[in-house]
Amino acid sequence: MGISPSTDGGGRRQSLRSRKLWIPQMSYGGAVAFAAAFRSIGIDAQVCPDSDSRTLDLGGRYTSGEECLPARVTLGEFLKITELPGFAPEETAFFMPTADGPCRFGQYAPYIRKVLRDIGLREVLVFSPSSRDGYQQVGEQKNELMRNALQGLISSDALRKMLHRTRPYEIHAGSADAVHRRALAAVERVIERQGVGQEQRMKDLVDALTASRDEFRHMPAKYDRSKPLIGAVGEIFCRLTPFTNDRLIRKIEEFGAECTLAHIVEWVWYTNLEQQKRLVHAGKTISKAMLVAKIKNHIQHKDEHRLYRVFEEDFRGYEEPPVRKIFDYAQPYLPHDGALGEMVLSVGKAVYHYHQGCDGVVDISPFTCMNGIVTEAIYPMVSASLDDIPIRNFFFDGTATDLDRDVGIFMELAHTYQARKKVARTYPFSLA
Repeated sequence: MGISPSTDGGGRRQSLRSRKLWIPQMSYGGAVAFAAAFRSIGIDAQVCPDSDSRTLDLGGRYTSGEECLPARVTLGEFLKITELPGFAPEETAFFMPTADGPCRFGQYAPYIRKVLRDIGLREVLVFSPSSRDGYQQVGEQKNELMRNALQGLISSDALRKMLHRTRPYEIHAGSADAVHRRALAAVERVIERQGVGQEQRMKDLVDALTASRDEFRHMPAKYDRSKPLIGAVGEIFCRLTPFTNDRLIRKIEEFGAECTLAHIVEWVWYTNLEQQKRLVHAGKTISKAMLVAKIKNHIQHKDEHRLYRVFEEDFRGYEEPPVRKIFDYAQPYLPHDGALGEMVLSVGKAVYHYHQGCDGVVDISPFTCMNGIVTEAIYPMVSASLDDIPIRNFFFDGTATDLDRDVGIFMELAHTYQARKKVARTYPFSLA
């Protein structure tokens, strides 16, 4: 049993079974997890190569310049695949999910199909599950695939958090990144195995994460409570992909701070709640569909709690709030029942970071992003009501900017706020 046939741009039924599926890098760790999950059910999946100037060049040839940077980068990543030696359109598939809401992300897959048709590559399959039904239209093995993928995403989020929590304090430059790479590879090996029962896979995953946690803990580091802690929110692709944000997290670290970055699974919990909300609006509050949605959400959160338990001491003070709590924080400024998508999550998470004891918040978004434009208009009100905590939008369009100047100015504000802030941080054992 494999993935059910999907449709190409012309409505023809095609199968993934005889194709290589390429996963774009919306966070490297997330892409590794998704590719491994597809391999766990027998689909040949690989992560797209790292983005570079060629990515922007190829993406720019078929975009007008008004599209957001993630659209240009994603298209460029896929077009780079078409230049690889031995590329065969009929043996290639691109993974490009879609979603509802105000973001242009929902138009990526149709536009990529159009570009491929225009350049004579209509045989390439664009595999595009939707968030409308919680990404359920992925075939007969959807439950196994999505559970494996989510466990991989949760693991990659945890490892990224460990990286960001450790790297600013490393004694030997590059050691945290090296541990992180090895940790991701260990998770990948567990997720990609075929024919493994869920309980065994979970046990092996916990063992891999425990070993990686211990390697992070034993890495030579000099922890220092004086470092400011900066919360990072924003558009999901841009904030999670260093190439699209000029490696802003690392730049903030170079200015002597530590970052805590909004994780990718936050979006999964959000889409789960949106799915249930649509069922309520459709009059299906008491229905089989609602029962299935709630059971799925329960199982997914149970997996998350089991995996994050490995890092309980390490993430003390870095806990991820439930999405409903984020909604509550956003309510006075941007009610979730009147707005959709990342703008609500970003505003609510910015308020959470204030209560977490952060010393500032950065919002990472593509230039012209609707979510970023809305949050930029709201943040002055948020800041004014929260002791004037510094909140700064950083927009990116793929061109060079004077990031040192902008980060330097922001960090001056963060240091000033740190000296007078009223909310104390809770520290993990390494900083206790």
